Amino acid sequence: MTGCNRHLHESGAAEATSIIMPIAGTQSRRNDGIEAAVLMRAWRHHWPEYLTEAAGLGLFMLVAGLCVLLLEHPASSLSHAIPNADFRRALIGIVMGMTAVAIIYSPWGRQSGAHLNPAVTLSFLRLGKVAPADALFCVLAQFAGGAAGTLMLSALLGDRFTLPPISAVATLPGRAGEIVAFGAEVVIAFVLMSTVLTTNASPRLMRCTGLCAGLLVAIYITIEAPLSGMSLNPARSVASALPSGLWHGIWIYLTAPLIGMLLAAELHLRLGQRTPCAKLHHVTNRRCIFHCDFAAMPAEEISR
Repeated sequence: MTGCNRHLHESGAAEATSIIMPIAGTQSRRNDGIEAAVLMRAWRHHWPEYLTEAAGLGLFMLVAGLCVLLLEHPASSLSHAIPNADFRRALIGIVMGMTAVAIIYSPWGRQSGAHLNPAVTLSFLRLGKVAPADALFCVLAQFAGGAAGTLMLSALLGDRFTLPPISAVATLPGRAGEIVAFGAEVVIAFVLMSTVLTTNASPRLMRCTGLCAGLLVAIYITIEAPLSGMSLNPARSVASALPSGLWHGIWIYLTAPLIGMLLAAELHLRLGQRTPCAKLHHVTNRRCIFHCDFAAMPAEEISR
């Protein structure tokens, strides 16, 4: 290549670069602007649902903390009146299962869908029922709401709530170790999400989705808790770890529930099963912010 040609080639390349780079930069800024606009629009229109998700998990944690405190604290008269630890744990399971059912079927639950759990929200995101912006804000709200619940109890009750044996109802691996706890969390998360998706897909069973979820919560606390502490929920475990300072095994509770529920969602998708909506209880006149096919379901089947 001659010096003249080289000069033309280099100047042409420089000009091309000077043209391409601003275009690429402009496109990137435009995409950022679009994403910011989508997030702002989602927040502006759907903030009541996000706030409800936060309040729902916050309430769940408040009930959990008070229930465990009353039944497990050495200074509690109920703890002495019920000496059998397994029976006390079963009572806790019943109370928390009923609490889950009450929230799901409450006006709050009907408004937001009553996920109360990042793993549930992200599983419905995988199924295409939740928009990414809504999923982001729901997950953030769930973490914030759960933490607000335990921190409120910590402020009101102090060491009685944050120190052992209550430890802010922290989820910790059982005596069998972290691997067993991880496996147990994956299994219970898979079963719960599979149950939710199966009942929610059936017009005749969808009204029972919340009841089935609450029943599983009660059974899990009664039977599975000695293995992993029964989390099922990353936000719930982080909420307890914050005031108690017990972060041992937190990796289990941040990953296993998500893995189990995403596996259930993936299987549901591969089997070609329908997912009408991301709400756990949709028979309501409240608005739905999700990608909802509820209106397309056979009305005569829903009414049965």
